[in-house]
Amino acid sequence: MMADNPNPDMDVMEPATPVKKKRGIVRRAFLVGGALLVGGGVFGVYWSDRSANARAKALTETGNDHNFLSWMKIAEDDTVTVYSPHIDFGQGTHTAMGQMLADELDADWSKVKVEQAPADLSFANAALGRGFLLSDSSMPGVINALPNAVMAMLARSMPLQITGGSSAVRFTGQVGMRVVGASVRLALIEEAADRLDVPASELTTADSKVIHAKSGKSLRYGELAAGAAERSLTGSPELKSAKDYKLIGKPVPRIDIPAKVDGSAKYGIDLVLPDMRVATIAAAPVRGGKLVSVDEKPALAVAGVEKVIKLDDAVVVVAKRYWQALKGLQALTPKFSDGGHGALTSETIHAAQVKLRQTGEPEGEAGDGDVAAAFKAPGAKLVTADYRVPFLHHAMMEPFALTGHYKNGKLTLWGGLQDPLTTRDRAAKAAGLGIDDVAFNPMIMGGGFGRRFPNVTEIIDQVAVIAKQVPYPVKLVWSREEEVRHGTYRPQSSSQFKASLSNDGKITGWQADYVQSDTAEGEVTFIYDIPAVSRRHFKYQSNQNDGPWRSVNSTQFGFYNESFMDELAKAAGEDPYQFRRKHLAEGSRHRAVLDMVAKRSGWGTPLPEGTGRGIAIVESFGTIVAEVVEATVKEDGRPKVLKAWAVVDCGTTVNPLNAEAQIAGGLIMGLSSAIGEEITLDKGAVVQSNFNDYELIRLADAPPQIDVHFIESGAKIGGIGEPGLPPATPALANALFAATGKRIRTLPLRDQAKA
Repeated sequence: MMADNPNPDMDVMEPATPVKKKRGIVRRAFLVGGALLVGGGVFGVYWSDRSANARAKALTETGNDHNFLSWMKIAEDDTVTVYSPHIDFGQGTHTAMGQMLADELDADWSKVKVEQAPADLSFANAALGRGFLLSDSSMPGVINALPNAVMAMLARSMPLQITGGSSAVRFTGQVGMRVVGASVRLALIEEAADRLDVPASELTTADSKVIHAKSGKSLRYGELAAGAAERSLTGSPELKSAKDYKLIGKPVPRIDIPAKVDGSAKYGIDLVLPDMRVATIAAAPVRGGKLVSVDEKPALAVAGVEKVIKLDDAVVVVAKRYWQALKGLQALTPKFSDGGHGALTSETIHAAQVKLRQTGEPEGEAGDGDVAAAFKAPGAKLVTADYRVPFLHHAMMEPFALTGHYKNGKLTLWGGLQDPLTTRDRAAKAAGLGIDDVAFNPMIMGGGFGRRFPNVTEIIDQVAVIAKQVPYPVKLVWSREEEVRHGTYRPQSSSQFKASLSNDGKITGWQADYVQSDTAEGEVTFIYDIPAVSRRHFKYQSNQNDGPWRSVNSTQFGFYNESFMDELAKAAGEDPYQFRRKHLAEGSRHRAVLDMVAKRSGWGTPLPEGTGRGIAIVESFGTIVAEVVEATVKEDGRPKVLKAWAVVDCGTTVNPLNAEAQIAGGLIMGLSSAIGEEITLDKGAVVQSNFNDYELIRLADAPPQIDVHFIESGAKIGGIGEPGLPPATPALANALFAATGKRIRTLPLRDQAKA
């Protein structure tokens, strides 16, 4: 249930239970929130909710349908259209969020559509804002006390329309879609009660109808929509209990799949406009370098090439077709500076990180208890281990492609990015325009994994500048080589772990000193019951742009923590599964997940010689996942995964069909990153250039059998797109140790697995 809404015309949300995470968003929200509460000028900038809803209606209504709070509309033929503020890039959340709203609405699923919300401030995601704030805050009462009007204006002021952090279902779906569906259902019942002149308590709903059983009469939602849309919506509807779900928890086929199968789905790289030209780009090989000089003539001599554009750190060739532009670019011999980074290599980065950890001061520290005392206790057995992971590329299937058209002082963009509203902001700044002079048309994305967040997406600035220099629409396409060599990578990171064991094999102290560009505290949940824990972050930034990668910091810390747990189990002379189990609280969800994966994988049963099982458990984004990998080593020294098991507790599984695919996909991505993926630097530049030397896992090396099982605990709903990845890497490394006796502490595994 929700607290009373002081203004029923506002966005409606449901509170969530907080967990301890990073606080930057919270601080910014309170600063902006204070301005909203006391600074009248801000209201004029970000409008009232009533103005925002009116704007949303103007953008979406067509004359025979009726908008509700910008989230949805109902047409007179009973079609329900749900507007998703999240972008589709293969994660299936459009279907799940549609299920959640339609279930509370009691809508006929065959008449439900989910469309991408416009990149407009009236569609800023207030539900996501409250969800993030609550998950980041140790003061949920304060966050819940913020009126919904303030939350909506906060979302518009940020502006907030992101897709990431496994947030769509657990925040937008739970806090937004379900509540809106339930509220609109009540409004439809009230409208039907007046029309039928019966008490609302006598009415029920099903399949997009309001039904009066006593008289046998019913009214379709399409008949009631116009009147219901004029009614005030409650901010505190009673949501269904699990026993009453009709769509939530059901394996509903994804609504985006047919268009992707028949080829009618259009990605940013597919866009074609009248008179459009295509451009491609070469940036300074060493990030931080600048364009020194370039002779344009060789490119302009290529048939179809029309223009060469010099940027501060890159050169661009514009042509009638992509291959003409690429050929023109290849004809050039631009000279770039190295920005002072010409001596940088992967090894010098690692050496600098080790030195920083040994002699520098930590940026931050988390944990509780006296670790030093635990290490000095009589009889304490100390175990240490150093771990290291490389930069990782996002390896999107669709390289960057963004189209811009500057005409009559207005800039219009088309493409797939993970935050449409912030994309508008960044493009406006790059083009020197006001935000109202920029429009962005979001499209589906061919992968992203964090690479398409606007703050790490240079192509936005590039297109904004290029579009102002040509009289026609121009689509900028990064080649695969450009995309690999100029990524925003998962940080290269290294760590030193130290722990103490008591005589009975219990961990008494745990210290993790890690070096990377940002703190890992935001996404990583430390699950083990240990009396003294210290996690210290030493900040190091290379010349590379680091950014979020699928599961963010849980990926490297999943490898660190769960590899070290295996090493401690070995030092204690105990089974890795049982060792973990005794450090998890009795009766906890974590122990239940661990027990189930051990049971389903046949943990402890005999295996052929040279084959091993590894186990790992990680909680991330509110979801607990334990995985077991069964693996061996091929004759060439590379690992071969034979089977994999995953057990997941995300509270409630909204769409088991899609959730299974997400967990399995995350598991395979984790295995891929463990086995062969690696971005390395030499003379300041990225060595890898394409999929021939950036080694993604091949079908032949993927596990032929992946068993995914969900525990429906009824706990607060968690994410599903990212949590399947973190346990896979350590589970494989631990399996290889079981098979070969060789402990691997540096990724990728590749040839290290050979005994």
